This record gives sequence, structure tokens and C-alpha cells, in this order.
Amino acid sequence: MRFSNSFLDDIRDRVLISDVIGRRVSWDRRKTNVSRGDYWACCPFHGEKSPSFHCEDRKGRYHCFGCGVTGDHFRFLTDLEGLNFPEAVQQIADMAGVPMPQADPVAEQRDKERTSLLDVMEMATQFFQDQLQAAVGAKARAYLRDRGLTGKTIETFRLGYAADSRNALKEFLAGKGVSKEQIEACGLVVHGPDIPVAYDRFRDRIMFPILSSRDKVIAFGGRAMAPDAPAKYLNSNETELFHKGNVLYNFNRARRASQVAGRASSAGPDEGATGTIIAVEGYMDVIALHQAGIENAVAPLGTALTENQLELLWRMTPQPVLCFDGDGAGIRAANRGVDLALPRLKPGYTVRFAMLPDGKDPDDLVRHDGRGPFDKVMAQARPLAEMVWNRELNAGKVDTPEARAELEARLKQLVAVIADENVRRHYQQDIRTRLNAFFQPQYQNRGNQQGGNYKRNGPEGQRGGGSQRAAGPRTPTNAISDRLTGSGMVRGHDTVPALRESVLALTIVNHPQLLQDEYDEIAAIDYESRDLQKLWSAMLGTAATVAAIHLTRELLIERLEELGFGALLKVLDQQVRNARLWTATEEAAMEDAREGYRQTLALHQRSKALRWQRVELEREIAEATEAGNGEQIDQLMRALEEIHLEGLRLENQEAIIDGFGVLSGRVKGVAAH
Repeated sequence: MRFSNSFLDDIRDRVLISDVIGRRVSWDRRKTNVSRGDYWACCPFHGEKSPSFHCEDRKGRYHCFGCGVTGDHFRFLTDLEGLNFPEAVQQIADMAGVPMPQADPVAEQRDKERTSLLDVMEMATQFFQDQLQAAVGAKARAYLRDRGLTGKTIETFRLGYAADSRNALKEFLAGKGVSKEQIEACGLVVHGPDIPVAYDRFRDRIMFPILSSRDKVIAFGGRAMAPDAPAKYLNSNETELFHKGNVLYNFNRARRASQVAGRASSAGPDEGATGTIIAVEGYMDVIALHQAGIENAVAPLGTALTENQLELLWRMTPQPVLCFDGDGAGIRAANRGVDLALPRLKPGYTVRFAMLPDGKDPDDLVRHDGRGPFDKVMAQARPLAEMVWNRELNAGKVDTPEARAELEARLKQLVAVIADENVRRHYQQDIRTRLNAFFQPQYQNRGNQQGGNYKRNGPEGQRGGGSQRAAGPRTPTNAISDRLTGSGMVRGHDTVPALRESVLALTIVNHPQLLQDEYDEIAAIDYESRDLQKLWSAMLGTAATVAAIHLTRELLIERLEELGFGALLKVLDQQVRNARLWTATEEAAMEDAREGYRQTLALHQRSKALRWQRVELEREIAEATEAGNGEQIDQLMRALEEIHLEGLRLENQEAIIDGFGVLSGRVKGVAAH
């Protein structure tokens, strides 16, 4: 039985390849990163003692670096379990909960016709490419040169030219034996009962081939050369091959680039535009970014982003960035993106928004200024929650109680459309926090929103300086919060990480033997410091490529320094030595290092739990204040004071970390009694 590509793709997408393979192998816990869908095991196809068999859920592929086998869900079952292909498809369909298609001669004939239509589209693509390089394409070549495109870029994207002729393509294809019905089915000509003679759809246009997820040409976009053309850009009409709302321009190339760049950036100290997917507005934006080295950009096909296109983005990355021009049209498009994404949010899946300078699009920015300014725009991409807040806050004045009530009602109505219960609850909490911070008098005098993170009168609610936090009247809640901040329980992403976090990180770097016994626990450590988050990712990546038993301190530090973390390691070492926390240094005996690590981790985890409890209590205090419930406020304030006191006790306990007997490096050479 022949299966359609769409059916095979559907069941593959529904089943993680790790679930298929995991029934036959045991994953190596030191090298496997479950949260990233990255798995390692000893190869089931050949005998080995160290894991060199690798599979990735995002790619849906496996590969053994020892024997070279590679494949997908179906290949694994046919090669390892000896199933024939229909049996393998049946097994994956059962796992996906999808019924097998019934034998349908009509559908099989239709699939054959689709294949032949793809052949016709390939012939048309080559024709347009040849036309661009011929004499008739001189004007189009000059235009592309003026737009800064190189010959290599033109070839990579297979750009072409449709001459100003009503029948050039039609006659070319007919001369190759392509039938009238096939040409019409591909959408290459305009035809109909009221059109006596069909004629070429694309005339005097630069041609952009649009590819499927299997890198087959399924449609075209054409950019008019004539300034008075009715439509500047013209896409193929809907056909058997092409459904505009289900396709993203440059989808497959961007997906591959994102996967490669994501792995590279997770092992290095710098974050850029590379580890995600960027959705821009047009073909030329995608191509210009690619030429500038930003290869992970896609574009919807001349319309607003659709629900299916958003799902395609989420299939590639959990947090794509929607990049819009900074003009009025771009802002309106961003707002449509907000309304599209909100109902469909899922835990871990969201969108961010990058707004370009007014009057600039990505093509303009990288062509005139290089990729640096665009990378800066990407680094400042805003989360969806902030876009919702800023949009509604700037919709009108909120200088009366009625206007403030209207703002609150709009925000509550917006987040109520989120289908996922957990995500909706957290958005409701975020909205309450922002509203309380914005409306409470003590925050108005400080000139910021949400505990000093948002300027009240600044443009678009941009982030303000933390120095304003000290201003304004004092309240018991604020006083406790400030003391907790002073104790190290509430910290931002400082240049120097919190001492407790530095001790944790440096202990493992100086004593990587701990990875052998505590790998899962160590891999799960959650740092607040962004610098330590990057260091941790690089360290775990190194540990994944080197067997833990062979991972020495010298090798680990050498790899980390190669990745650009040398300066950070020096800062951490100086920080712990100044604090005389010797168990984190290289001189500490293994027993002391292990005990110091355990004590510090317990304090770290308890500190994070207290911080979360404090945030929840402050939210409840704000709600009780709004409701005028004095008795509840008193109870909550007492609970908050208890959390503060426990924070102080934790602070005192940190002295325990300062060495554990004569084995410690700080008393090196002293004999035990």
C-alpha cells in the first residue's frame, strides 16, 4: 500500500522518536538531556561499551557516530526489528492514535498526479532561473545588484525572472510535453471559462520559488519590475500543491540553521539572533538577513500570520520572534500577532516581538548598517505579556477611576481567551501584579511600574533603572522586600553572581568528579545569573561529549576558556576566595567539596522557595488591600515577616559552608586530631 507524504509526516510529528527507540535501548543519563529532547545510548545496531548512538526529538532522526547508521521512526523499525514498511507505519500510527488510511485508488492516483505537478514546478523554476541570466533578464539582474544581493545568494534562493510575455512559460512547458491541464493545475497560467486563451500568470516579475518542507517547489512569489503594476507582489493561487496559510517562506532552511545555531549558542557565552526562528514580513527581508549571516528567518506569504503558520513556528522553536517594521503598519501587524498567539499559548510555548526602528525593515537595516543593529533589535525583543500590557496601557488615558476600571476589564478579557488553564492563571497573576503596581500610590511617586521594572511615563513602558527603587514612601511590605533583597534572596542578572550561586558553580568546575555521582541533580540546578546559566550549559555540553570518568578539572577549564568563559571563572574564583569559602576552590579535599556542595545546594533551593512564597504573599497582600480586608492584611504581613526571619536564618547558616575540618584546603597541611 502506498502512503501519502502528508499522512507519514503527520504520524511522525505526533510521536517522539525517543519513545520509539527508548523501548529497545537504555539512555545514558550523563550525556542525555531530556529537556532538550537530546538522547544518547549504546548503539543497538552494533556492540559498544560507550554511548555513540544519538537521537533528537526535534529532528525526528537518529545517527550512530560509531557505525554510521541513520534514519527516522520507520527506518529504525524496519532495520532493527525486521518489520516491512507498512508494518512500521502501522506501529507508528498506533502510537500516534491515528487510524490507518484505507486503500483508495483515487487517492493513489491523486498522489501520482501531485508528483508529476512537482516535476512541472521544477521545470518552471529552471526556466525562470535561465531567463534571469539571459539578455531578457538584464533589468532584473541590475535590480538585484542594486538591492545588494550577491550571485551566491541569488543561486541559493534560486531567484529567477518571468519575462514580460503572455505565453513564454506556457510555450516552454508545452514544448517539454507538459499538458494544458498540468500547467493550469500548477497555477502557472490564468485560465477560466471567461478567458478564451490562458496566459502566463507571472509577467515582468522577479521570481521567488516557494518550497515545501521537503524542499520541493510548490509555488512562486513574483515581485513586479514595473512601478505601475497593479500588485507589487503576486503569489501563486491555491493549488493541489500550495495552500498559502500553511506555508512559511524559507521554512526548511531556517529550521536547519536554527537547530545548528541553537546547539552552538547553548555551548557559548553569547546570545544572538541565532538560536531561534525569526518571522519577518517579506521575501527580501529573509534573503537579506540570510546574506548577512542570519539564516534562521522565515516569512508568511504576503498576509498576516495564520494559525497554521504559528504552529509551524512552534514546531521549530518554543519561542519564535515576530519581527515587524517600526511604522504604523508594523505595529498593527504586531497587534494582530498578539491576538493570534494569546488563545493558543501552551506551557513553554510563546512568542516574542522585535520592533525595528521607524521606517526601517530588516532588508534596509542589514544592507546599510550590517547585522549589528539587527542583532541589537533581536536582543531587545519583548515578551508577549509585555506587549499586551503596553498596548492596552497606551490605548488611552487612565486618569480617572472609570478609565482605570476599563483598562482592567480589557486586560482581564484579553487573558481570558487563553485556552490552557495553567498559562491563563499565570497571565491573570501577571496582570494583577502590573495593575496593583501601576495604581498603588506608593509606586506612582517612584515613577515606575511593577516594583521598579517599568517606567510609568516612559515610551511603550520601557524598562527603567533600578536606582529609582529606593524613592517613594515606605510601607511594611516594601521594607521587608528591601531587606530580603539585601540578604541576596532577590537578585537580578548582576555582573557578579550571587555568592551562593558562585560557590555551587565553582565547586563543580574545580571538582568535576561530582558529576559522576550527582549528574542529574547538578544538571537540574537553576541559576538566576544569566552568566552562570550560559556557563552551566557549556559545562554540561562538555560533559556530554567526554565520559565523566575522564573529565578532569584541567580539561573542563580548558574547554570553558576556549568557549569564552575564562574571565568569568576568574571572577568566581576571586569572589569565593574573598569570602574565604575554601570548599569551592581547587585546593579543597574531595570530601569537603562534596559536603560544601550539598550544604550550598540545600540553601540555594530553600532560598528560591522562600522567594516564591514572598512573591505570592505580596500578591495576596495587594489583593487584600484592594478589598479593604484589614484582618487578612495583618495575617499576611505576619507571614511575610516570618519569611524574612527565615531568610535571615538562612543567611546565618551560610557560615557553615566556610570549611569542614582539616581536610579543607584552607587548613591544608594541618594533621587531623
